[in-house]
Amino acid sequence: MSVEATKETLCINQIIGQKIDTAIIEEDFVVPDIKPDILNTINTDANICIYKKEVMDGKIKIEGSINAYIMYLADDEQSEVRSLNSTLDFSQIIDFESLRVGMMVESNLGIKQIECRVLNGRKINVRAILDIDLKAYSNENLEFMEGINDINDIQLLKKHFDVNSLLGTGNTKVYAKDTIVIDNIDELMEIMKVNIEIKNEETKVSYNKILVKADAEVKIMYLTTDNRICSKTTLIPIMGFIDMQDVTDENICDIKFEIKNILLKPNSIEEHSIYAEIEIDMSACVYQNKSLDVIQDLYSPTVNLAYKQKIIKAIAKREIVKDLCAIRDKQVISEIGSNKIYDVDIKPVILNQNILSDRIIYGGEVEVKLLFASSNSSKMDTKTIILPFDFNMNCPGINNQAGINTRMQVQAKDFVIMPDESIDIKIDLEFIVDTFRNEEISVIEEVNIEENRDQERYSIIIYFVKPGDTLWKIAKRFRSTVDAIATLNNVADEKNLQIGQQLFIPMSI
Repeated sequence: MSVEATKETLCINQIIGQKIDTAIIEEDFVVPDIKPDILNTINTDANICIYKKEVMDGKIKIEGSINAYIMYLADDEQSEVRSLNSTLDFSQIIDFESLRVGMMVESNLGIKQIECRVLNGRKINVRAILDIDLKAYSNENLEFMEGINDINDIQLLKKHFDVNSLLGTGNTKVYAKDTIVIDNIDELMEIMKVNIEIKNEETKVSYNKILVKADAEVKIMYLTTDNRICSKTTLIPIMGFIDMQDVTDENICDIKFEIKNILLKPNSIEEHSIYAEIEIDMSACVYQNKSLDVIQDLYSPTVNLAYKQKIIKAIAKREIVKDLCAIRDKQVISEIGSNKIYDVDIKPVILNQNILSDRIIYGGEVEVKLLFASSNSSKMDTKTIILPFDFNMNCPGINNQAGINTRMQVQAKDFVIMPDESIDIKIDLEFIVDTFRNEEISVIEEVNIEENRDQERYSIIIYFVKPGDTLWKIAKRFRSTVDAIATLNNVADEKNLQIGQQLFIPMSI
């Protein structure tokens, strides 16, 4: 016969698995008739868009595109620098053994390498290698017993846990739109290169909604009709609301951004401007701190009880910590000399990390790709350098038992050519670290009353403490109570039991 119990519900959000993979996306393109022939390529850069993710049992399907911008030297009398834009659509099915329908998947796709090969003057091959990092999360509503109602002398052993219960998830689609004005003297001929980064994230909770603000930093390099290469950087505001019932300022809001589509084109209405439209998916996981007193063991001195127990894993002490890593260096690059630097692409990579008490030590490197004016016949060239970094990040309360997820964003960069032709380098990397601890909790699911068996009954027995004994174990074994044993033997602190200590055990008859 089952007993009547008071139950508590906890929504468990935990990482089920991680999958790291690569994919090769390759396609041939014909140069449009309005473009001159290609002599050789100078630089290839791209942005990733994710259209759709479909979670299946044991696999995931990701559909998206790679928007590539190819700068090349034209095969004409002027040997002009020109560009063309190509879109590589892709659909990848990735095996993920632990994945099941209904799970959430956090995806991080990056371009490891992209190159453009000239097949002939009118045909090119674009090949991209994608780094794919997937994390699968399950959301499970778990009921566990908090108290027993219909047994008067029930004895409960409880343990206190502070955990992060998933309050809810949500997402919304937003558009960052703007007209980017360029100089009046610039007659736009074509867009040569585009970089987009999401920065300055903020959240605010109000009336069962999460207000999310950020900026899309858009940097455009373009060619004018008089053959000048110029650039323009602008911040386009992003704002959206994510519905979330019962959300408060005390909750932890983990916000993710995913670019779904990019539209950039010369503005047909307003001269000297470029129309930009970026479609972005904003998703949120919201956690609430919950203090739980969970039953670990139980018994009754007068009734035979049997119960079922299982171990669950919950996330505890989740916190998002941010800090800035300042990288300063000076480089002499003979190929650049005093020539103009048109653009810089920065790709930070963490090579190792070490979690200590209250801090994390990161070791990594920053791949810096410089696009600069060249003195040779190509007129423009690229140079890649590697800058190592070590970063000691303060994270109060963290220790080597914690789990972490780290993201990096380039907050600022400045490359100045000095009079001695050295390059003064300043890079600010923002580290965004999601810290947590995986807590194993033993929960009781079901308690049943069994038929009472005949047993010998004593009013009191004498017991000598053995290794591993606690008052709880002794009381449960002899169907007494912790309070009764402690009172009869004047035990003020059960942690101070001594092996061989004599105890009088009162028992119910």
